[in-house]
Amino acid sequence: MAISVGSKAPDFTLSTKTAEGPKKVTLSDNFGKNHTLLLFFPMAFTSVCTQEMCDISNGLQAYQSLQACVYGISGDNPFAQEAWAQKSGITVPLLSDYEHAVTTEYGVAYDSFLPQLELGMGGVPKRSAFLVDKAGIVQYAEVNDDPKQLPDFAAIQAKLATLS
Repeated sequence: MAISVGSKAPDFTLSTKTAEGPKKVTLSDNFGKNHTLLLFFPMAFTSVCTQEMCDISNGLQAYQSLQACVYGISGDNPFAQEAWAQKSGITVPLLSDYEHAVTTEYGVAYDSFLPQLELGMGGVPKRSAFLVDKAGIVQYAEVNDDPKQLPDFAAIQAKLATLS
């Protein structure tokens, strides 16, 4: 079951790959400073995920002006995420949940992703959004079983505007 609004956001530390090299990102480092938008997505290099992360990258200033950090999270390794970001012009920091631990803890893992293809890919994150306030409390939660359904970014920004 997914983490719900009003819950304390489970803390985590995940890896990212930047131009400066590998880096660790810990959710609780934002507590007391910024709100945090966590965007779980199924896989790098896929059309809907590319659309989502490119759209967010293009509108990143709107989130930053509302005192929010935005992170994309998938089970892809950080090197694949970096290659995808460079190829697609994605500027949102991408966090690698390669072991699917955070995806599982947030309750957003598919038992079997695209079972009709019989690829045996369990643990892939569902397209999900969690808005965590500066105190570490989830203020918005959306989990989509349909991997093509994007989160309601207008609702997320509206909620974020009430927090700032």
